[in-house]
Amino acid sequence: MFDKEKWLEIFSTLKKNKLRTVLTSFSVAWGIFILIILLGSGNGLQNGVTKQFEQDATNSIWIYRGQTSMPYRGLKPGRGIKFTNEDYDATLGEVKEIEAISARLNIWQQRNLTYKNEYGTYDIIGVHPGTKQLENVTIEEGRFISELDVKQNRKSVTISYVVRDALFKDEDPIGKYMKINNVPFKVVGVFSDESERDNNRVYIPVSTGQKIFTGNNEIHNLAITIPASQMEKSTEIAEQLRTSYAKRHSFSVDDRRAIYINNNLQEFKKFQSLFGGIRIFVWIIGIGTIISGIVGVSNIMIIVVKERTTEIGVRKALGATPNSIVGLILMESIFITAFAGYFGLVAGVGLLELLSPYVKSDFFLNPEANISIAIGATIMLIVAGTLAGLIPARRAASIKPIEALREE
Repeated sequence: MFDKEKWLEIFSTLKKNKLRTVLTSFSVAWGIFILIILLGSGNGLQNGVTKQFEQDATNSIWIYRGQTSMPYRGLKPGRGIKFTNEDYDATLGEVKEIEAISARLNIWQQRNLTYKNEYGTYDIIGVHPGTKQLENVTIEEGRFISELDVKQNRKSVTISYVVRDALFKDEDPIGKYMKINNVPFKVVGVFSDESERDNNRVYIPVSTGQKIFTGNNEIHNLAITIPASQMEKSTEIAEQLRTSYAKRHSFSVDDRRAIYINNNLQEFKKFQSLFGGIRIFVWIIGIGTIISGIVGVSNIMIIVVKERTTEIGVRKALGATPNSIVGLILMESIFITAFAGYFGLVAGVGLLELLSPYVKSDFFLNPEANISIAIGATIMLIVAGTLAGLIPARRAASIKPIEALREE
């Protein structure tokens, strides 16, 4: 395999047919290059979508109020469904699999936050302690809203690092009082969220928000998480919730517009299945492109054998064995596919690494090809190159010296 004379002969043959060699190599390199780019792009898309799901707990179920679209027991369609604290209590009592739960109250009016001479407009949301797990927030200082804050209607607030930097500057906010719509609230914690949009908000106890800002027991939506051991029951739990809410708010369980239930786990599974299909599609395209290059290599080697028929006849007349002839042709075929495949691999991975820092999108993140897959594809390419050269190599080995010497 490492016979110096054979390698010199191979390089000499390739040098004599530069254009043919370049075009053949390009077709092989292009196939592996396209495969790597497609795999990297698919991974980038999957990473982006997965991150979007991870910004909220993947094992969460969110319940949003809507408007009825069907008549029910004498009630006309078009009724707006309103959630109250009763829905929170009922959900907490009825669903045994709950790991974390929180209602949410959005304070729409004003939204002014002030501290000394600094002020800003941010989202103000009343919540229960379960929001910490539901939103996957990270506490940087202090703590999150507690159950005691909710029970005692405390004027406590957990702010984001964005609000801290804007209003408190270099001052430690923990224990300080800031005003929310001119009502003083004590800062008990600072959080950060992977979703930049969610960092433009502050959290207060839902009970405090109802007492001070709305004057009633209304809430806007609810969410729960379930343990990992119960994740396969998420669809069943979602339907259980729909039935419970339908009974409590007098609408048909078949009315999908009355309330909206977003099962994050179910949606995540759908996207995982989708990306599984995308990966199969990518491999079909990539392998198809590689095969077209391999067929090109095989055709070129057939032409090479035909052009060197006389030379091969002379070799056999001088005592060359069929195995040595097969080895020579296979070495040339493997060299072309291996070199071109490696070049395509390096070019594809290099381009992904070059573009990755500049690709900043919420739904496209870190487009990179799995190195083990890339190496596996290259090995597969070399094996295919061997097979591509096998047919012309066997043809060369079967040439009879007397017939070869008659070729002009």
